Amino acid sequence: MERQAIEVQGLRKIYAATRRQGPKDALKGLDLSIPAGSIFGLLGPNGAGKSTLINILAGLVRKTSGKVTIWGFDQDVNPRQSRAAIGVMPQELNMDPFFTPRAALEMQAGLYGVPARERWTDEILELVGLTEQAEAYARNLSGGMKRRLLLAKALVHRPQILVLDEPTAGVDIELRTMLWANVRRLNEEGMTIILTTHYLEEAEEMCDEIAIINRGELIVRDTTPNLLGRMDRKALVVEPETPPATEIALPEGVSMETRPGGRLAFSYSRAQTSPEALLDAIRASGITIRDVATEQPGLEEVFVALTSKA
Repeated sequence: MERQAIEVQGLRKIYAATRRQGPKDALKGLDLSIPAGSIFGLLGPNGAGKSTLINILAGLVRKTSGKVTIWGFDQDVNPRQSRAAIGVMPQELNMDPFFTPRAALEMQAGLYGVPARERWTDEILELVGLTEQAEAYARNLSGGMKRRLLLAKALVHRPQILVLDEPTAGVDIELRTMLWANVRRLNEEGMTIILTTHYLEEAEEMCDEIAIINRGELIVRDTTPNLLGRMDRKALVVEPETPPATEIALPEGVSMETRPGGRLAFSYSRAQTSPEALLDAIRASGITIRDVATEQPGLEEVFVALTSKA
């Protein structure tokens, strides 16, 4: 039986009423399991409940009801063990500006009770590319270097699960490439990765499975290929030898647009039209095809369709 890194059952969080608004039901009986060793995407629009879920997993927010199990430890029964099994790279740049990266990692390791002989500060600094800045004050680091330091702090206690909360928001291409290379390396070594991001192409490329939540409820959870396959429409892109001389008699439900370079993009429903039938219609119109390619919707289209429906 596949081991689960995290299991959430009937998780609910209600924030108390304030002067401006009544009680807020942030999570509404959420059920979710995350397989050990996976790179798991947790997606949803702003206000969906992602941050509340992450903060509950990290022990920063108390749930209203439900059960949370992290690496086999019930959060209510074994809070210290469950908290030690998870590391969180937060979205916010929260660090002491007068600490050096080395001092910040040593302090973080001490807070987790990591003995001095078991600390791997130098290895972490090298992993995230901060060896040369190890003795610089955090206030003097660039924004990208501060992001690297947040990742380093999340790793000091060697957690089995790493949560990346919008890790590439506002960072340059170099840092993004470095981060994903490190994430893949950590995952190959057995670490479970949980990723939240608004850059859906990153989730599409990186994640084995994806869960989409909206308004505190689970909308869908599936493998990335299965999610991408949910959209019925595809596109057939044809590069003709010469522009079509006459109007093309297209099968029902097929639409066409002209793209730069004279390419023709035919959008069709897989349930209504086959690629073979579409190609036959194109050839019947007298078009000689120089090149042809297919396109299918990306995760962004799937995300918009599912959250809009919800």
